[in-house]
Amino acid sequence: MTTTIAAVTEQTGATTRPGSELRRVVLSSYLGSTIEMYDFILYATASTVVFGPVFFAGLPALWGTVASYALFAIGYVARPLGGVVFGHFGDRIGRKRMLLLAMLVMGLASFAVGLVPAVPTWGALMLVVLRAVQGIAIGGEWGGAALMSLEHSPVKSRGLAASFANAGGPAGAFLGTVALALVALLPKDDFLSWGWRVPFLASILLLAVGLYVRSSVSESPVFQEAMARAERAKAEKQKLELPILEVLKRPGTLVAVALVGMGAFVIQALFSTMGITIAVKSGVSESQGLWAFAISQAVAAFTIPLFAAISDRVGRRPVMLTGLVATAVLGFPVFHLMASGSWPQVILGFLIACPVLQSLTYGPLAAFLTENFSTTSRYTGASLGYQLASLLGAGFTPLITSSIFAAQHGSYAGVGLFLVGGVLVSAAVVAFARETRGADIVC
Repeated sequence: MTTTIAAVTEQTGATTRPGSELRRVVLSSYLGSTIEMYDFILYATASTVVFGPVFFAGLPALWGTVASYALFAIGYVARPLGGVVFGHFGDRIGRKRMLLLAMLVMGLASFAVGLVPAVPTWGALMLVVLRAVQGIAIGGEWGGAALMSLEHSPVKSRGLAASFANAGGPAGAFLGTVALALVALLPKDDFLSWGWRVPFLASILLLAVGLYVRSSVSESPVFQEAMARAERAKAEKQKLELPILEVLKRPGTLVAVALVGMGAFVIQALFSTMGITIAVKSGVSESQGLWAFAISQAVAAFTIPLFAAISDRVGRRPVMLTGLVATAVLGFPVFHLMASGSWPQVILGFLIACPVLQSLTYGPLAAFLTENFSTTSRYTGASLGYQLASLLGAGFTPLITSSIFAAQHGSYAGVGLFLVGGVLVSAAVVAFARETRGADIVC
């Protein structure tokens, strides 16, 4: 991955930003999304295999999973709030300070989950609070990370540079899944009593590295130019509009980008939660299901930048539309592979789902979202659009689909229909959206 990051900085060497500085910016974005997805996978997977029996032991197994997914959804409800709050101050006082704060809060909340006592009522309430805090912080993380890379980069490689705000996701998913797969090898009683906590507590190491790298990153040059213009406008007594009001003046843009991103999150949420559940219910072990997903994420860490780079050549829309339509066509065959009970076929299913289908839609998404907003409201607009997309596509998807799965007694037919419907809605919006490759972002 460091080789790929170096490729970005070589492409951006013609700009006024030194190569080492650009490398830190891209690495900072990468690490931010790595920590975010590490936390996401830990919580999502723990919702599947841990939180039900630990915090909802009085419920039947499948309904315990449904209850734990309800806790999972709370973080997504809180994310748009984080996008607005962090976005406002990021558009007013600077991207860097808000990104440092978001990473710190996000990492500490994840660490604290590992300390929650295994008491059904109070433990569940503590998880609610921590999940909400984590959601607010994550709501401010992605938008700032994506636009920092975008605003440091020349037009010809903006898609590739911005994609590292997404490309770190599979790396975080790989680390989180491997961590849980390793502790899942413990005897079941040990795993449920203390083993599941270890990956959450270990997240403090990722946080330390992320904060160290991010503290050395310079402020966005595009933002600095925008602030200079704002100071001149203030001196001339021109009224500066609040970022959120500027975004809401174009509600169609906000709704469109949220619906475009929704499909990518439907894919992500279904295969990172129900994909593992279906595989395990069909006969593979929990450890095998986790390893199959981890392998797919290791590959996706490279395919996300690849498809983003392709979008720098052919446009964002064609790449994302290809991924969404392909998912509608291949969704059921992929679930069939995951439900085969054969570990090699489960691995193949995840390799199609994540490095191909999700990466096609997710790779160009960072650039597409951020290119739709002006500099003075880009943090707010991109963050809010992205978090609304995550709420629509992933926030309640595990809860809804696990309920469908339980009601259909383990059949994945309803889950597959949910996937197809979600991606087709996004595909319809992408088909009519404006192309943003090459758009002027210094405005």
